Formats: sequence, C-alpha cells, structure tokens
Amino acid sequence: MTEPTEAAPPLSEPFFNGVWRENPTFVQVLGMCPALAVTNSVLNGIVMGAATTFVLVMSSLMISALRKLIPSQVRISTYVVVIATFVTVADFTLQAMLPAAHHEMAAFISLIVVNCVILGRAEAFASRNPVLLSIADALGMGLGFSLAMVLIGGIREVLGSGSFFGIPVFGPGFEPWVVMVLPPGGFLVLGVLLLGLAKLAELRGRAEEQRSRAAGENPR
Repeated sequence: MTEPTEAAPPLSEPFFNGVWRENPTFVQVLGMCPALAVTNSVLNGIVMGAATTFVLVMSSLMISALRKLIPSQVRISTYVVVIATFVTVADFTLQAMLPAAHHEMAAFISLIVVNCVILGRAEAFASRNPVLLSIADALGMGLGFSLAMVLIGGIREVLGSGSFFGIPVFGPGFEPWVVMVLPPGGFLVLGVLLLGLAKLAELRGRAEEQRSRAAGENPR
C-alpha cells in the first residue's frame, strides 16, 4: 500500500505568512541593507519593494519549476545565477523607465542578488514546494517587504523632509529632522517600529492568556 500524501496547504497560508506573521523585515529581521540605506523617501521604498518582489516571484517560480532537475551539490550556485538573471532584468527595466530613481539606487538594486530574503526563500520554500505555493509565498514575502519599505520611507520622508511623495505636509515653519534622511535615521525608525511591534505582540499574548484562563475558570 502507498502511504497517504500530506495535503498541500491553501495558497492563502504562505501568502499571509509573508505579509504579517513571518514578515521578512519586522519579524525575521532580514534584508536590513535596503531597509536602512534607501528608505529616505516613499518613492524609493516603493521602487525597492517592487524590484525585490519581482525578483523574488520570478526566481521562486523558476527554482520551484526546476527543483527536481537541480543537483543538490550545486543548488546554491544555481539559485544565485537564477536570482542574478532577474536582478539584471529589474535593473535594466528601472534604468529605462525610471532613470532618476535608478541613478539614486543603482548600487542597491544590484545588491538584491545577495538579499538574504530571496536566497532564503529559494532554499527554504521554493526548492521544496510546487510552483503555485512558491509563487504565493514569494508574493506574500514581497508584499510584506514592500510594506515595510514604504512605512519606513514614509516616516523618514515626513520627518526628514516635511513632505510625503514630494508634497509638503507641514507649514513653512517646520524644521526638518535632517538625521531622518541619513542612514542613522533608518536605524532609529526601524528600532522604534520593532519595539512597537514587539510590545503589541506582548499585549496580544497577555490578552490571549487571560482569555484562556477565563475560559478555564468558567467552563460551560
């Protein structure tokens, strides 16, 4: 008799894991280089998030489709080659369509090839799961990463430049916090966000513990 195969999880599970429960920036604390270096504006955060999501989805798709053909001895080298191919596509596309943004972030676009989020998902998920599940996981991780980039970039732009998407949000008397558009500003914003999320998780854990105690003390 053949052993029963384990049912595949629904596509929504890996997707929402990447967006929130296993967010690569706020939960796994991965991909810190772009999170700290290029998120001095909302536009930069969107561009970096979109480029990373494109590379993540396309590389996960190809690696998952070819997972049974890639020898285990050279799998990491193969993943890097696949990722580098799509990074080149993203780099040339940005250079053609958004030359100003590409000029500002060219070095960091190229560094997507060594982004541990992408290589980590290739090794931990895409190489072990079917194509559709791998795409859902990549989309979730990419969206979660993009949301983090936009959030950090928005806070830094508002405080450091007094604008949002280049539109002034404060009066002429506002004195910009110059540190926010510099790399230390990225550390400050990320640290405050991580602290806030950790406190929120702690409060949720306490609330769930209290509800479970109340349910145990008052059985139906």
